Amino acid sequence: MATKGNSELNKGIPEIKDAFVVIVKTEWNAHIVNKLEAGAKRILKAQGAKVKVITVPGAVEIPFAVKAYAEGSQPLADAFITLGTVVRGDTPHFEYVCNAVTDGVTSLNLMLDVPVIFGVLTVNDEQQALDRVGGAHGHKGEEAAVTALKMIELNRKLRK
Repeated sequence: MATKGNSELNKGIPEIKDAFVVIVKTEWNAHIVNKLEAGAKRILKAQGAKVKVITVPGAVEIPFAVKAYAEGSQPLADAFITLGTVVRGDTPHFEYVCNAVTDGVTSLNLMLDVPVIFGVLTVNDEQQALDRVGGAHGHKGEEAAVTALKMIELNRKLRK
């Protein structure tokens, strides 16, 4: 299952049959985000995890959806994976969006009792994004799933 560039990351992927992971992904840049999602789901399902996907309009909305699910939905998530792609444009909008989603996910990691994995690509152009969904720089969706499984295992060990 390892993709080019991910052999170290994929070592010792925990198999957690009862894990439940919620993926929160964006509508923007769907042709890339859907590849991130497919990679994440492939790893999670191969390890026995159950997956729910929630779609939001853009990256800024990701933290809200994670928080709303964590505060009121069942089943309880063992981890969240955030997926999106923010491509630099000609205005400062890129920086605002990247800062907002990064700060939001960081805050959620400090607030929630389960890990929130940052799988949002922040790139200068579309080619850089494509290189990160199975290209020259591995598959960031798969990496996010591996990270989620490792963090679920760690969280369970720390809470015993």
